[in-house]
Amino acid sequence: MAVGLLILRLVVGLTIAGHGAQKLFGWWGGPGMTGWTQMVTKLRIRPAEPWAWIAALAEFGGGILLALGLLTPLAAVAIAGSMIIAIATVHLPRGFWVTKGGYEYNLAVLATMVSLSLTGPGTYSLDQVLGIHFPQPLTVIIATIALIVGVSVTLVTRSPQQAQTESKPQTT
Repeated sequence: MAVGLLILRLVVGLTIAGHGAQKLFGWWGGPGMTGWTQMVTKLRIRPAEPWAWIAALAEFGGGILLALGLLTPLAAVAIAGSMIIAIATVHLPRGFWVTKGGYEYNLAVLATMVSLSLTGPGTYSLDQVLGIHFPQPLTVIIATIALIVGVSVTLVTRSPQQAQTESKPQTT
């Protein structure tokens, strides 16, 4: 089981960190912070710049922490929050399958975060090596409350959707 958790943490954690690096640094064809902030603005999340930084750092930092198995519950909450916001603001209206822009990838990552929150990072983790043990179930309860509050604040502070107006030719 320890090797399985290590593989899971490394693959998912480094993949998520890569997504964050695209946003932060523009690596691997990513938008960098300027482009990412513009995207957050288009998603009507305000204020866009701080939320863009929070999201990018949640993915990059959370992914690195997850891969290392360090402060794993905090990493899982950061990543889960990012995935829930992505589902709610971008992917949900497009359906399930990622081929149509849906939320299947985000849901798989979210399920991984929930699973790792319940099982812990495993023997081959810095949490284990350093003797970092979060009290259970208190940590899961507090992390879930923090996640709900953070996601709610993000979604509630979105600017209202502008009505789309059709331009009709004027008749005189």
